[in-house]
Amino acid sequence: MGLSTTAAAESWTNWAGNQHATGIEVQHPRGTAEVVDAVTSAAAQGKGVRPIGSGHSFTAIGRPRDVQLRLDRHDRLLSVDRDTGLVTVEAGMPLHRLNALLDAEGLALTNLGDIDKQTVSGAVSTGTHGTGAAFGGIATQLRGLELVTAAGEVLACSAAENRDVFEHARVGLGALGVLSTVTLQTVPAFAIHAHEYPAPLEETLDRFDELSTSHDHVEFYWFPHTRRTNVKVNTRVPIDGGLKPLSRRRAWWDDDFLSNTVFGGLVAAGSRVPALVRPAARVAAAALGSREFTDVSHRVFVTPRRVRFVEMEYAVPREAMLPLLTELVAVVEASDWRIAVPVEVRTAAADDIGLSTASGRDTGYVAIHVPPGSPDQAAYFGTLERLAAQVGGRPHWGKMHSLTSTELRDRYPRFDDFVALRDRLDPSGVFANDHLDRLLGVPR
Repeated sequence: MGLSTTAAAESWTNWAGNQHATGIEVQHPRGTAEVVDAVTSAAAQGKGVRPIGSGHSFTAIGRPRDVQLRLDRHDRLLSVDRDTGLVTVEAGMPLHRLNALLDAEGLALTNLGDIDKQTVSGAVSTGTHGTGAAFGGIATQLRGLELVTAAGEVLACSAAENRDVFEHARVGLGALGVLSTVTLQTVPAFAIHAHEYPAPLEETLDRFDELSTSHDHVEFYWFPHTRRTNVKVNTRVPIDGGLKPLSRRRAWWDDDFLSNTVFGGLVAAGSRVPALVRPAARVAAAALGSREFTDVSHRVFVTPRRVRFVEMEYAVPREAMLPLLTELVAVVEASDWRIAVPVEVRTAAADDIGLSTASGRDTGYVAIHVPPGSPDQAAYFGTLERLAAQVGGRPHWGKMHSLTSTELRDRYPRFDDFVALRDRLDPSGVFANDHLDRLLGVPR
């Protein structure tokens, strides 16, 4: 089957609605050969190419100059080895489909974030992560990949082959080439016992270190303009021990009605009438009660998200996370801002990936959110950036930030190694865009 092209100019908008592109050429390749054809054809015409998955990044990382490769048809399961747990998929596979396919094979990813709409390529390329002091992000689960370079070469990369490329392409920002396939290390399917409960902020801060070392996956949400948090403590348990999932009614009430319908209504009302935001925050903080359940891992990791927002997240040394949050709380409480969306706090283990936000250090994450168009975004986001800068904070590659190559070089010990590899693989900037030029410098 030949490459599917679009003659007429198209437009693109990301999930949050804050990034746009118009007048672009869109390709929908199916299979590695069509990815190669799309890249080499565009390069021969002097056009820039950007691959895109589900558009869940808040930054302009996926915005194309000329040609956008939408990987929605490049999404097959290629192989499953139940003995080794190695699973190979085309890079456009959405995480929610991958989770279902692994479920059917008695396998699972060892850790996930709380959104599963991203493609595998988008998730690994931007450093998507979940939480867990002993667990890394999704990219740490990669054991191999195929990368289509600007010259149309297909590089097979692993710890044994093209290792220098593999080390960096696991979190490659789409700057080194197009991920065509990825091989992931899965584990036997497991269940998670979830305990979620509201708690005062001071209690959560006091207990967090103990909780995060005695349980597998711990996070909490702080509701601005209150002293309330919602704590999630998840413990891995054998799947053959029996499942006790939430009833359909309770799941609908908590995760659909309260967390999306009601919360979305409160956010929308606050956007129209800002004076409602602070009382609405108190309502939202009081609405969630305690619950315990046990279910298949991905059903616990993932939470439905239908309320649109814009997000910034900074990764800081683990020991700096709670002091940073305490400072952020103080600034918010002293401000006249109206922050409608909770702050999310998570952890991750150190890894060895060059541009991973957890590269070389155990990491804490503080994520802040505002509704699109919030008048407080600039001041609020600027405050987190200022606080994070004091402790060497690294921004999530798919979330809002203002850093350039100058600041990023100081925060990533292997930054120049990544840029040198980018310059070798893509000297003409086929995969560049304005956003990457700001982050990495112009290819040379």
